[in-house]
Amino acid sequence: MDFPIIDNLKYWLLDHPSIVGFRWSPTQSWGSTWPFLVTGIMTYILTAITLHRILKILKCHRPVPLGPIPALHSLSMSIISITIFIAMLFSATAEIHDTWWLWRRTRTTSLEWFLCFPLGIRPSGRVFFWSYVFYLSRLLHFLRTFFTILRHRKLSFFRLFNHSILFITSFLWLEFSQSFQVLAILLSTFVYTLVYGHRLWMELGLPSKCFSFTVNCQMLLLCCNLVCHVGVLLLHFLRGGCNGIGAWVFNSGLNAVILLLFLKFYANMHCQRKNTTCQAYYLS
Repeated sequence: MDFPIIDNLKYWLLDHPSIVGFRWSPTQSWGSTWPFLVTGIMTYILTAITLHRILKILKCHRPVPLGPIPALHSLSMSIISITIFIAMLFSATAEIHDTWWLWRRTRTTSLEWFLCFPLGIRPSGRVFFWSYVFYLSRLLHFLRTFFTILRHRKLSFFRLFNHSILFITSFLWLEFSQSFQVLAILLSTFVYTLVYGHRLWMELGLPSKCFSFTVNCQMLLLCCNLVCHVGVLLLHFLRGGCNGIGAWVFNSGLNAVILLLFLKFYANMHCQRKNTTCQAYYLS
């Protein structure tokens, strides 16, 4: 029995020539160079700091009216996140199906593949195409910072650092075909779908409690990533090596710093919960 909708969805998410034939390279993928990465981060940081300073100099205390823009941004990010989640899940399933014969020879399970890519894998095909889409979506994620500055006049080091590290991490996933990225993207996009859906709910003025939902979701994501990182390390030594382990070590160090900063913020949030109002602008 044919289902045209499912067949069309499968084509656009899995079998489109641009997806199947994707290859991460400076000549075929926009934004795949180190200068682009450095320029993008520096532009983001300098623009945010400059905008914040200008508003302080002008002594603008009232929020700049943004109209429906934040709500549209939250809606867009939620749709993009759930699309990447579904597409990555389908792509990983297709990759597992296409290479099962090789796995039987190496006695690799599906879970091990999600955590540890075999040595020599290249950044091409369905899985890496959606990893590339996730990388580009980080640019849209930057806009949250400017909304916060215009509305609340707030700019924190944690926000700039966190957004910049997420951009660097997603670049390194592709540049070095790093292990664990499939599972990391699935976890991240699932959480982002919930977080941006919650933000859309708040932007529409619907009743909501404080921003602890967003904080708790991100805390859960960090904890899941920590557990998975332990799994990658164990597989690296037990299975004879995981691809992109050097980039994984670097990213793990950056994630550890983010976790420490987040734990500090999390503790302060609970200490101040009794005498503070909802201030969702602190987090990404």
